[in-house]
Amino acid sequence: MEHKEAYKTHFENLEEMSKSIGQELGISNWVEISQEKINLFAKITEDEQWIHIDAEKSAKESPYKTTIAHGFMVLSLASRFSYDTVSIASVKMGVNYGVDRVRFTSATPSGGLVRGRVSLLEFESKPGGAKYKLGIKVELKGQEKPVCVAETLAMGYE
Repeated sequence: MEHKEAYKTHFENLEEMSKSIGQELGISNWVEISQEKINLFAKITEDEQWIHIDAEKSAKESPYKTTIAHGFMVLSLASRFSYDTVSIASVKMGVNYGVDRVRFTSATPSGGLVRGRVSLLEFESKPGGAKYKLGIKVELKGQEKPVCVAETLAMGYE
């Protein structure tokens, strides 16, 4: 059954999680991508291209007719989507390990609502914990095509 509403999967430990390879683990709540957030991201990353911050020029010259979020801004929500959709009671600390594959498949307009649909793709036990790969599909409310598809890697330590 495909879920349409936000939900989260809870595991008691990493061993229990390892049995969910290939399964969807959760869907986050919707997150608004406000112009204020886009402007802050532009300033912090020093990527202040007009398609992100100039609403007037974007309305006239952009094919999107509005400002759009940076692809890397959308990707940076991967950690939040992971926390919103998966919990592991025995894990004392988790760290980002990397990203295997990322595609920005559609633009995210200012004011859009996005959410993450998270699946467990791979799992490898390690001394003191595990390394696992999550598939994160970032959906834009009202649009069938995702705005970002990513494979993120994390380490969980028990």
